[in-house]
Amino acid sequence: MVAKIISGKSLRGALLYNENKVMKNKAELIGQNAFHMEINHLTMKDKIYRLENLSFRNQRVRTNAVHISLNFAIGEKLSKDKLNIIATDYMRGIGFERQPYLIYQHKDAGHEHIHIVSTNIRTDGTRISLHNLGKTKSEITRKQIEKDHQLIPAQHRKVNQDINITKVIYGKCETKRAINNVLKEVLKSYKFTSIPELNAILRRFNVVADLGSKDSRMFLKEGLIYWALDDKGQKVGVPIKASSMYEKPTLKCLKPLFQSYSEQRKPHKASLQNLIYQTRLLNCSQKGFALAMASKNVEVIYRANKEDRLYGITFVDHNSKCVFNGSDLGKYYSANAFQDYFKSVSSKEEQQALFDRLPRINTLNQNSSDSLVEILLEPDFQDGTTFKSLKQRFSKKKRIKS
Repeated sequence: MVAKIISGKSLRGALLYNENKVMKNKAELIGQNAFHMEINHLTMKDKIYRLENLSFRNQRVRTNAVHISLNFAIGEKLSKDKLNIIATDYMRGIGFERQPYLIYQHKDAGHEHIHIVSTNIRTDGTRISLHNLGKTKSEITRKQIEKDHQLIPAQHRKVNQDINITKVIYGKCETKRAINNVLKEVLKSYKFTSIPELNAILRRFNVVADLGSKDSRMFLKEGLIYWALDDKGQKVGVPIKASSMYEKPTLKCLKPLFQSYSEQRKPHKASLQNLIYQTRLLNCSQKGFALAMASKNVEVIYRANKEDRLYGITFVDHNSKCVFNGSDLGKYYSANAFQDYFKSVSSKEEQQALFDRLPRINTLNQNSSDSLVEILLEPDFQDGTTFKSLKQRFSKKKRIKS
């Protein structure tokens, strides 16, 4: 079993993501905790009110939404009752047994998985800390559940799914052989449709493919060389010609792969779109979005100009081993769309920061029986330059003139 915890600022967004799946018959609400009524009687209003009512009890906490997914190995078929028991055991293990939460069984992937929506704000207004929750309580609980319910351990799945690629460390071993080993694994394991998409993966292992500048002879002749990179992503050493390598990863040989992989990655497009859509509902910053996607094993690569405006975005899905440019996924996932999205999130955070300061002013007015005019007229209240200081400055100017 693999457990993933995503925290965010929008309870409504996390809830709507799952409810939209239910409307499309891609998910089903199978359980609940602390909603005090049967799930078949729960309306959308009941669900939102119960969760948001708790979040309003501590408005200083911005991160109040908890969205958890529990994923099981391909071939594991679990009943709804079993899934509910596992979800209950998991929530108890991470300290959420008294929190209201909803359990959704999703049916849009090749493996069994459930989503749980909750809040970390307690009834008394205190919050449950989410710091390192995934590495501490969640990991211990996950392993115990695997043992108690005889599930396939996550470690066993990882051994079968991960590919064996060693980063190129310049000077440690022969550069040509090291680069060739990386290419051998990447070319057979990942699906990409261009050199930039290939480089999105290769850079992870300190390698980059180079076509040369557009006016160079190498570019015109469709040549291709490979460089080793240092830890800062800078080219080091001498480039290796593609034609001289054992795997022969020339541009001529790669083009048929681009066409083939373009078709092979199509079945994985929808699942990546869903992951991105789900994460966007959490109203993350640019850095926060990349971190949230990384927790789902998807790497986000931004390309920006000197003014920090995004002109490109690439997603490397290490789950399906597919690479997509944002524009290939649709207009909603393009760099321009994300530029507007991050700008909107930033604007909302600024508005929230301003709103957070308002209660202190309101408290002053509510605790005082005086009106605002009376407060301003009090002797101790000073706003800007006082009448006395103005008079002194005027007298000084008059003496200078005389």
